[in-house]
Amino acid sequence: MTPQPEHVLRISQRNEPATLDPQLATLPDDFFIIRTLGEGLVTPNPTGGTPLPGVAAHWESSSDRLTWTFHLDPAARWSNGDPVVARDFVASIRRVLTPATAAPKAPLFFPIRHAVAYYQGTLTDFSMVGVSAPDPHTLILQLERATPNFLQLVASGPWIPVHVATVSRFGVEWTRPGHFVGNGPFLLTDWSPHQHITVRRSARFHQAATIQLDGIQFRAFDNGDTEERAFRAGQLDVTMAVPSTKLDPYRDEVPSPLRIAALHETRYLALNTSRAPLNDVRVRRALSLALDRAALTGKVLKAGQQPAYSFIPPGLGGYQPGVQLKENADAARRLLAEAGFPVGKDFPKLELSTWGAGTAVLEAVQQRWRQELGIEVALRQREARTHLAALITGDYDLGFVTAIPDYASPVDLLMRLTTDHAENYPHWRNPAYDSLVYLEDPSAQTKAEAMLLDQLPVIPLYFNAKSFLLRPTVHGWQEDALWTRYYQNVSLDVR
Repeated sequence: MTPQPEHVLRISQRNEPATLDPQLATLPDDFFIIRTLGEGLVTPNPTGGTPLPGVAAHWESSSDRLTWTFHLDPAARWSNGDPVVARDFVASIRRVLTPATAAPKAPLFFPIRHAVAYYQGTLTDFSMVGVSAPDPHTLILQLERATPNFLQLVASGPWIPVHVATVSRFGVEWTRPGHFVGNGPFLLTDWSPHQHITVRRSARFHQAATIQLDGIQFRAFDNGDTEERAFRAGQLDVTMAVPSTKLDPYRDEVPSPLRIAALHETRYLALNTSRAPLNDVRVRRALSLALDRAALTGKVLKAGQQPAYSFIPPGLGGYQPGVQLKENADAARRLLAEAGFPVGKDFPKLELSTWGAGTAVLEAVQQRWRQELGIEVALRQREARTHLAALITGDYDLGFVTAIPDYASPVDLLMRLTTDHAENYPHWRNPAYDSLVYLEDPSAQTKAEAMLLDQLPVIPLYFNAKSFLLRPTVHGWQEDALWTRYYQNVSLDVR
């Protein structure tokens, strides 16, 4: 009998995953793969509405919105055949909140009653935390206070559970092929670092009927040019991006494989406020005032990106920014002179680091500062995980950063710049800002962003848009504005 052709989707992967552990991952590149291997209580809705059922078939909340009860699908299974039960979520949440785990996204769980106290070590009895499993298919979460968008928060990637027995058995090696146990639609079968990662359809997935692909292969490419050449050669079905020089030719094709979609993503510069001269707000303001963001998006990027005169993308969770950044090169020069660097004299040579993305934009920023302020800033390329580690430890001057919300709320982005947050890359401390953010009130959020734009520990550059190539043989492809991909109901014509 002639074997049936396989439907394996080939997707480009720009950065090598730092981890496939959902509770330790931070980058979209990691979650592109993690979401093939695991499923949370609920999953994001591709239309941006109420999250859809995941492991939880249905749920309800109390009238005061403080108690949420999730009813798990009895058919849900781990890839090793174990049933997915409520205590798996209890154990996973406990793991996230255990300080030794060093989960970077632990704040996504802080709305749970006593979660912060347990995370900080002032409460040692986890049974006091608002997480319980009265039976195998019921999970109850009790909150400290009513939390807007809580269901969207639960749909975020770090809420995907882990098979704790497997983690305990293999330690950091649990995410390797042959060890990995997940509850998602695919199984991890191959991981060749910096080459490819392959996942195969799982027959044990409780919604297996919605999975039409036999597998997905994530193929590594270190830049957009090689990625685009591979697409033209028929070696890829979906790309991560399109080089700006190739946008117009692809636009002219009929039918065109080019797709452009707006994102709720802020690309910004983090300024290490623990280092001189970036600890001087006048210098930070001068660097921002000297920019021409419209030129960055219109002349350099040219793919639907929008200039960022605020930190929060307009429309994120219904939010509309209040204060807007201004641009004025003359004012920038005056501020720099006030800070002791007239026409850039004696200004130290700083480094602006990135992970291989945004090179053309950063070169334009570099040139603009040279031209308008008379200062030199060197560009430094780092591997993605090295770049991220440097941001966390403060081993950098200026860093190019992508801020992608974990859920559709301005609070998620504003919270990242609070004192001691894992993603407070500028190492900025402002108690007044912290107190506003945690109020979770729209007017407080507006005030917090105004404070942020006044002090400028970060310099917003642009709101990103995704341009990518999609082969016409791919059907049902969906992505949302938060970089979430939806693999269910995706199909592929036989090649």
